[in-house]
Amino acid sequence: MAKDDIVPQVDPQQRFLEFFKIFKAGSERGQKEKYRLKLSQLAITGKTSITINFDELYSFDQELAEQLLNKPEEYLEHASKAAYEQLRIEDEEYAEKIDKVIVRIAKLLGKEALRRIGSKNMGRLILVEGIVVRATPVRPMVLQAAYKCKRCGTLMKIEQTGQFLKAPAICMGSDCGKDGPFEFAQEESTFIDSQDLRLQEKPEDLPPGQLPRVLAVKLVGDEIVDQARPGDHVSIVGIVRAHAPSLIGMGKLRTFILQLEANSIELLGKEPETSPPTAEEEAKIIELSRDPLVHKKIMSSIAPSIFGNEHLKEAVMYLLFGGVSRVLPDMTVRGEMNALIIGDPGTAKSQMLQYVSRIAPRGLYTSGRGTTAAGLTAAVVREKGGSMSLEAGALVLADKGVACIDEMDKMRPEDRVAIHEAMEQHTVSVAKGGIVATLNARTSVLAAANPSLGRYEPNRTVAENISLPVTILSRFDLIFVLRDVPNKDTDSRMSEHILEIHRRGISPVEAQVDTELLRKYVSYAKSVYPTLNPEALKRLKEFYLAMRNAGETEGSPVAITTRQLESLVRCAEARARVALRKEVTAEDAEAAIAIMNKSLEEVGIDMSNFKHVVDIDLIMTGRPKSLRDRFHVVLSVLMDMEKQTGIVERDAIVDELETNHKIPRNETERMISQLLREGTIYEPREGCLKKT
Repeated sequence: MAKDDIVPQVDPQQRFLEFFKIFKAGSERGQKEKYRLKLSQLAITGKTSITINFDELYSFDQELAEQLLNKPEEYLEHASKAAYEQLRIEDEEYAEKIDKVIVRIAKLLGKEALRRIGSKNMGRLILVEGIVVRATPVRPMVLQAAYKCKRCGTLMKIEQTGQFLKAPAICMGSDCGKDGPFEFAQEESTFIDSQDLRLQEKPEDLPPGQLPRVLAVKLVGDEIVDQARPGDHVSIVGIVRAHAPSLIGMGKLRTFILQLEANSIELLGKEPETSPPTAEEEAKIIELSRDPLVHKKIMSSIAPSIFGNEHLKEAVMYLLFGGVSRVLPDMTVRGEMNALIIGDPGTAKSQMLQYVSRIAPRGLYTSGRGTTAAGLTAAVVREKGGSMSLEAGALVLADKGVACIDEMDKMRPEDRVAIHEAMEQHTVSVAKGGIVATLNARTSVLAAANPSLGRYEPNRTVAENISLPVTILSRFDLIFVLRDVPNKDTDSRMSEHILEIHRRGISPVEAQVDTELLRKYVSYAKSVYPTLNPEALKRLKEFYLAMRNAGETEGSPVAITTRQLESLVRCAEARARVALRKEVTAEDAEAAIAIMNKSLEEVGIDMSNFKHVVDIDLIMTGRPKSLRDRFHVVLSVLMDMEKQTGIVERDAIVDELETNHKIPRNETERMISQLLREGTIYEPREGCLKKT
């Protein structure tokens, strides 16, 4: 075949120009050309870039779209020139004002997994999703550097690429030609804003047992910098670049480092980012919400392989759906719920937490022993240039999601303190290394802990049973105790359940709502904001007042506080959300009261003196009122005896309390030891006591 017979190549710039001219969004008649309209509106917005949807370009010219992926630099330049040419037709005045239109590409057909990016992707255009864990401040970068020759004063402009500033080799002056010296002229140079991000794999994409991978991203351009902050989930389209790090005096290394040069960035919403349900799935969700047994169906679908624990599964359901947050002018009332599971070994606590972290939109799982305060909240790290920047921790990354913290009692006390603020205020405040910042951490916390003595002792208080401070216990809406008590009937059913799992390899209980639909259902329900109707309001008020009235008589304990009332409202709202209802009914209020009663029965009942009295101080202060009263008696007797004798013998006070106040000797001994430990009283010499 002769050379002349070769079919001429289609000019890419011409094809892009045709695309901008004639592409219409949608097939209806009278539809405007989409990109002509966009270009004509550039002057109004004052922007210098236009975004193309890749799928639209693909439907227009498949070969052009494929070439854009393989040779992005060359083809983006063609697209940029074509867009500028079209802008001159649409708005010549604005085209004169700006010298270039930047073309950005969005919504590629397939996304690349962050851990799969390698040498095959170098120089190609890809789309990658992840979480921003670090963002540097926005800094100006030189595009075209102006240099002045110090000998003859000639001004030269040098286009800049790469990491380092390049000066001219020789002076371009007609009668100079010397090799310097040159002075950088800042006023004559052109700059553009730039920023570096660190992108990390999303927790749900992480293979089990693997470390999350990170990728450095370079953003250049006024319109894409400062869009994403640490903790945001983003989708970035960019060109994969590789650069070789160099060692001083040794030259460049053979192993290159990959970096993504961003072309466009899209925030995947502040809301948990499951893909929106299809029309078919939406119909299923609405049909399920109208089922009168919807609550039962969803509860049975939560961890179906775990036997029993219905009340715990109900609490997990409320925690997943959550209540409604309210932002008032003077304060914010949280809608997210926190729950704690205290359980004997082998009661499937960790399995439940692992399950919730997988099903919750934006769920994270962490275990107490390997968790630090900085890892939970935010770390201040030093950049290469010496400046400090923030790196988001687990609670910030799980913003608007669920953070599951296993083995919470094994955490070091100084690390555990970091959770206080996040659990109540839903923020994380940092003030170190010159950085003072408050980050959002609107996270539900589901925590699990083991009793400090191995098994839960029902005749001891919850604070004695578990080595968690009461400051944290009081921040949990619901606390459940899972006790492993032998019971012939239950044990028989449980053994059958477990053995059946091992025999068949699948759960004997069929989940009525499959996992994928359940995740979409939770996300869909978050867009419903239920309000309390008068009956529900009346029911909650009656319950609260009845519980408070129990504490009105002199000397009786406080049964419930406003914190529990807010928890009741959150539970009732979450139950209404499960059925996608706009209002909270009396039925929802009753269910919330029932689960709150269940929680209070397990951890808020004073078992000492065999009085089954609800006393919220067990959770709020760690001591029931009855015990506080006895401590008060011990102290007042000690002070009275001290006035008479100056110093009180231990045996004398024990005899006095046993004879006149009917407090058994062993109990008095235990209380004296406790008061000595706390430093309320001290021993001036052995066997003698004195008030501090």
